[in-house]
Amino acid sequence: MASDSSKIWTVFSLGAAIGAAAITKKVLNTSWKAATGKNPPANPADPDVDVWEAVAWAAVSGTFIALARMLAARKAADYYAKSTGHLPPGLHQDDQDASAPTPVT
Repeated sequence: MASDSSKIWTVFSLGAAIGAAAITKKVLNTSWKAATGKNPPANPADPDVDVWEAVAWAAVSGTFIALARMLAARKAADYYAKSTGHLPPGLHQDDQDASAPTPVT
């Protein structure tokens, strides 16, 4: 049963991350074209692409795609937890309480 739960979570979280990245990339491409009048660099490592354009595209696309994937994973974990009554396999409650003593390792 735990193995089935783990497989379901793996597929579910992977689908959420891929979907979020694809949608975000489409939005970024459209936004970049609207803002610059050019298509985003297909390959920022290409020497014909201006270095600052490549840096800007890498920073913007990397940041927003990573954020979208993280938010999708959080939403997927929340949905999973509400559906099953527990967090997904491998995901544990994070103790963020600053007043709690830090465990010694």
